[in-house]
Amino acid sequence: MAVPSATHLVLIPSYNPGPRGCATVRAALEQWSPVWVVVDGSTDGSGEQISAMAAGAPGLHVLLLPQNQGKGAAVLHGIRAAMLAGFTHALTMDSDGQHPPEKIPEFMQASLRQPAAMVLGCPVFDSSAPNLRVQGRKVSNWWANLETLWCGIGDSLYGFRVYPMAALERVMRRQFWMRRFDFDVEAVVRLCWRGVRPMNLPAPVRYFRPDEGGVSHFNYWRDNALLTWMHFRLFLGFLIRLPVLLTRRLRRAHP
Repeated sequence: MAVPSATHLVLIPSYNPGPRGCATVRAALEQWSPVWVVVDGSTDGSGEQISAMAAGAPGLHVLLLPQNQGKGAAVLHGIRAAMLAGFTHALTMDSDGQHPPEKIPEFMQASLRQPAAMVLGCPVFDSSAPNLRVQGRKVSNWWANLETLWCGIGDSLYGFRVYPMAALERVMRRQFWMRRFDFDVEAVVRLCWRGVRPMNLPAPVRYFRPDEGGVSHFNYWRDNALLTWMHFRLFLGFLIRLPVLLTRRLRRAHP
């Protein structure tokens, strides 16, 4: 097990991840310590299994939410608890095994070198990736870059990333949204608006078939409708902030 960090932790929001939940947590613990898991009202028994793991893993801490509140809400619950414990940065990753635990040290080191930045994973897809998901994310990425005047967001949807927690908590404190599937995109856009610079690092992503233990909670119509409403709100916010964003962009171009 890695030497525990006093500033950076791995934060895993988890909702019904199926058989890959415990394996994901174990793989994260092999790369970093501490690992915190927020069990977001899971009903598949994974919360009990991960809690049992914590009894024999000093680097693992589990937070249990009684009802499902959404990924963003689970992350917010986790970062608030982590900040009270003295941590400053969190690497978020999904509990379904899609994200690469072997990349955790690289992302953490990048954050330690530039703690004011957010470190964003840029997905490297293999043949397991559904083409509809690969192509569809290009639309959201285009809008996210427009809404930030192309400040450098490599991918707006990939949830494997390191956040400065204080900045993220301030953003979420002022919003009633970004609590569910809209969290990942809205978080990076609003952090860019606040001047948090994105750093991009490649990271592989794996989509598991159901017979491999893969579980997906993505609903094409519901979640795309949520993203559409989110980008409508963000575009209005972008128009309001346009003078500030233009000034910032010009200053970067002519230091």
